[in-house]
Amino acid sequence: MERKIIKTGDGSVTIHLPEWDEQYHSKHGAIQEARHVFLKMGLHHWMETYPKKEVSILEIGFGTGLNAFLTLVEAEKLDVDVQYTGIEAYPVGKEEVAQLNYPASAEASEYAEYFDLMHQIPWHQNSKVSEKFELKKVQKKFEELEYESNFDLIYFDAFGARVQPDLWTEEIFGIMYKALRHNGILVTYAAKGSVRRAMISCGFQAEKLPGPPGKREMLRAVKV
Repeated sequence: MERKIIKTGDGSVTIHLPEWDEQYHSKHGAIQEARHVFLKMGLHHWMETYPKKEVSILEIGFGTGLNAFLTLVEAEKLDVDVQYTGIEAYPVGKEEVAQLNYPASAEASEYAEYFDLMHQIPWHQNSKVSEKFELKKVQKKFEELEYESNFDLIYFDAFGARVQPDLWTEEIFGIMYKALRHNGILVTYAAKGSVRRAMISCGFQAEKLPGPPGKREMLRAVKV
């Protein structure tokens, strides 16, 4: 499938898929969206609710590595140990990674070497990327995951239900529910009623929250 690098509203770039008219991140701002959905409503909320010095995160859709990179930066700043697992069935190519401007656009150029390292480390093994951030990239389809009570927090960043409805079903969220520990949290940019109902049917408590720029709402779910 053809992939193009495009600029988003906050100056950061993303990958656009013309065939689907879909992109990896919001056109209104890739970094803005990631910081709001996954850091503010996810990581920061988790740390405020459960003040600990370590957190285990599962990302559904590692993609460009943007969410992982921003989380690494926060881990270093907040002095919290992060064990991060990124799931991706179709990894981004080296040529595309070279065009991603996230360290500069996020005003985090001092961490640029870590962004590069994230994309260079081998798949399917734990790798220490920085003092506070350990990463394991797994090339696998989401429906094939078999984790059980492994994670505190899930960043659910799959392509939208319009183009991949099979990734937003009760079956998929059942896998997510199983992967989380008790009181674990899942955050996603999506806010469709069908997605929220799928979450609830699996046992989640799901709530709508204010969305990132350009999107009215998003969802956060808790395993109870």
